[in-house]
Amino acid sequence: MGLMSLILMIFTSVYGFNNIPRSYYLMGYAAIPWFVIAGILFFIPFAFMVAEFGSAFRNETGGMYSWMCKSMGAKYAFIGTFMWYTSYVLWMVNVSSGIWVPVSNLIFGEDCTSEWSFFGSEFLSGTRLLGVMAVIFFIIITYFDTKGIDKISKVTSIGGTAVLTINVLVVVGSIIMIIARGGQLEQPFLGMESLKTPLNEAYQGSMIMMLSFIVYSLFAYGGIEAVGGLVDKTDKPEKNFAKGIVTAAVVIVIGYALLILLVGSFTNYSEILGVDNITLGNVSYVIMSNFAAEIGKVFGASQAAQVSLAHGFARVYALIMLLSLMGAIFTLVYSSLKQLIDGTPKELWPGKMGEVEEDGMPKNAMWIQCAIVSVMILLVSFGGDSMQQFFLILTAMVNVGMTVPYMFISFAFPKFKKLEGIDRGFVIYKTQTSANVWGYIVTFTLLFANIFAIIQPALDGDIKTTFWSLSGPVIFGLVAWAIYTNYEKRVAAGDIKSKETDEVVSKETVSANR
Repeated sequence: MGLMSLILMIFTSVYGFNNIPRSYYLMGYAAIPWFVIAGILFFIPFAFMVAEFGSAFRNETGGMYSWMCKSMGAKYAFIGTFMWYTSYVLWMVNVSSGIWVPVSNLIFGEDCTSEWSFFGSEFLSGTRLLGVMAVIFFIIITYFDTKGIDKISKVTSIGGTAVLTINVLVVVGSIIMIIARGGQLEQPFLGMESLKTPLNEAYQGSMIMMLSFIVYSLFAYGGIEAVGGLVDKTDKPEKNFAKGIVTAAVVIVIGYALLILLVGSFTNYSEILGVDNITLGNVSYVIMSNFAAEIGKVFGASQAAQVSLAHGFARVYALIMLLSLMGAIFTLVYSSLKQLIDGTPKELWPGKMGEVEEDGMPKNAMWIQCAIVSVMILLVSFGGDSMQQFFLILTAMVNVGMTVPYMFISFAFPKFKKLEGIDRGFVIYKTQTSANVWGYIVTFTLLFANIFAIIQPALDGDIKTTFWSLSGPVIFGLVAWAIYTNYEKRVAAGDIKSKETDEVVSKETVSANR
C-alpha cells in the first residue's frame, strides 16, 4: 500500500469518535493537552516499536505472543497476551451493558435506561435490569457465534462509514454555527486558562484527578498493535512507514483536539452537561442531540422543532453506534479468543477449552468466556451503584484493562533490541540506548497513568471503582500465571510434550522444574 493508504489504515484502526464527547464531559477543553502528551509519550514511540516487532517477526503467526516469547520468554509472553485478550473480556462486559443506551435513544429519542424496570419491580430496575438484559444479550450473541454465523461482522463497515459521516457533519455543522454566531462559542475558549482548567468541577484543583485522565487519552490511541502487520505491506517501508505513522499521529492528535474544541462551540458545559443524569454511557447521545438542536436554533427553528431535531438526531446517532457495536461484538466474541488459542498449544488449556471445531470456532472456550462475562456483568450491576457510577466503573475497567497489556510489549522492546541474528527490515531506533530510553518512557507513562487512574477514586472515597479497575488486570494476570504454571508442571512430569520449535516452554524452565 502507498503512504496515503497506510495513513488511512492507521487512522481507522485508532481514531474513535466516542472518545471526544466523553473527554469533553470529563475535562472540557483541558482534555486537549493530555491528548498531545499521550501522543508524544505513548502513541508515536509505541507505534514504532510495534512496527519493528512486526517487521522482524513477519513470518511468525503468533503476533504479539511471538514478539514477547522470543524477547522475554514464553511465560512472560503468555501472561501479557492473556491479559491483552482479557481486556476484550472487560470490553464485552462494558458493551453488553452499555448497548442498551443506544437502544433507548433509538426507540425513545433519549436515554431513559435509569427509569426502566421489570413490570414495576424496584429490585429489578436500573443497573440491575440492565445487567440481566446484558447477560441475556451476551448469551444470544455467543449462541449465534458458535453456529459460525459471522457474516454480521459486515455491519461493522456500515457503522464505520456512518461514524465517519458523523465526524464530517460535526465539523461542517460546527463551523456553520460559529460563523452564524459571529465567531462566538457556546462554551467560551479563554486560551491557556481553558487548556489548563477543567470544566468538570470534580477535576478542578485536583492534580491526581487530572493525571488520572491520561489513561483516557492513552485508551483513545488503542489499537495500534495492529500496525505491526502493516510494515511489509507498505511500499518502500524504510521511507514511508515512519512518515505514515508520524503523519497519522499528527492527524489523529489534531482530530481529537479540533473535535473537542468544536464540541464546545455548540455545547455550554454547565447548561447541557451539568446535570445529574449525564453518564459516560449516555453523554455522546446528549451532546449529539444538543448538536442537532443548536443547528435548528441557528436556522431559526422553533423550540418544538429544536426538540424534534434533537430526538431525531439522537435516534440516527444511536442507530449508527448500535450497528457499529453489534458488528464489533459479534466479531470480537470469537476473534480475540481464537487468536489466543490458535497461538498456544492445545495442551496448555484445561479440559476441552483448547479445542477448535472444524468450522474454526473455539466453541467450548466461547461458552466459558460467556460464563465469565455474565458473572462479571452481574457482580458489577448488582453492586448497588447509581447509573452514573455503574458506567464510570465499567469505563474505568476497560481503560485500565486495555492499556496494561501494552506495558508488556514496551518493556520487552529493549530486550528485543539486543537479539542477534534477526532480519530487521525496518529500524527506527538505531541504537540500544534509544531503544532503552523510549521503551522505559512508554512503560512508565502507561504505569503511572494507570496508577493514578486506579488510586484516584479511592482517594475520593470511591473504593468500589478502584477495586474494579484493579481487579481485572490482577485477577486475569493471576489466572494466566496459574494456567501456564500448571502447563509447565505437566511438561516437567512428562504428562505432555512441548514443541521445541514453538518455544512454548523453554528448556531452562523444564530443567528447573525437574
